[in-house]
Amino acid sequence: MSDLLGRLRERGWRMTSQRRVVAEVLDGEHVHLTADEVHARAVERLPEISRATVYNALGELVALGEVVELSTDGRAKRYDPNARHPHHHLVCSRCGTIRDVPPAGDPMAGLPEEERFGFTVSKVEVTYRGLCPSCAGRAA
Repeated sequence: MSDLLGRLRERGWRMTSQRRVVAEVLDGEHVHLTADEVHARAVERLPEISRATVYNALGELVALGEVVELSTDGRAKRYDPNARHPHHHLVCSRCGTIRDVPPAGDPMAGLPEEERFGFTVSKVEVTYRGLCPSCAGRAA
């Protein structure tokens, strides 16, 4: 579950009705929506909200570091409000469904110092790929 609205309130983000609706769509049940999906859900709550407003709000949330923008396999970008809790992603290679996976141990432990080529590593991103249960059932 995301705590996006609370984080935005704490930061003093100017909460217009349009921005609030975008944040509400992303907050709550954790899913990885595309901008078009965010817009479609936002229109249900605020019919006059424009696609451009949704894109602008998403861009601001990403710039603030409150939402993570994910790009997988050339598909539409998806937006992850789970920006404050370390996690990996599990991606369906067929339909593009994305699920969060809690890390098991320290991901840096898998990269020995001698294999870092002098890099100072500040972030680790792990993506697991496979078929979700629905797609796997159709493949069988």
